Amino acid sequence: MTLTFEDFPPGRYGTFGPRHVTRDEILAFAAEFDPQPMHLDEEAASKSMLRGLSGSGWHLCSLMMRMMADGFITRAASLGSPGVDEVRWLSPLRPGDDLMLDVDVVEARASKSRPTLGIVKFKCTVRNAAGQALCEMTSPILIKRREGAV
Repeated sequence: MTLTFEDFPPGRYGTFGPRHVTRDEILAFAAEFDPQPMHLDEEAASKSMLRGLSGSGWHLCSLMMRMMADGFITRAASLGSPGVDEVRWLSPLRPGDDLMLDVDVVEARASKSRPTLGIVKFKCTVRNAAGQALCEMTSPILIKRREGAV
């Protein structure tokens, strides 16, 4: 079943995961995309403000996107997104973390200029197994409306 705009009323949409994060994948992502010492070197990371090896915030955003895709976006009549309103990194991603993703619909409105689609604003929060929020993102996604809904 394809999810349409009408399937995303404001409120809690769901929780997805868990997604286990390994030390090796933190190092691999950092080596490829964010080669800063706190993401690559345990000794340097221990002397940083993060006080230990931590995943890149961009790695965390990539993991969030994958969890969103696996959780609901690949089943939705998504037409993409015009961008991200806000991303906040709240706590470090650590090797061995088991991540959960909470997804809330902040707003859902029909497009005035394109009545066959709606704009759903999501707030996504990634938490570790202790329930500590690591990252928050607010972003609109364009989603087709159900036929006959216009």
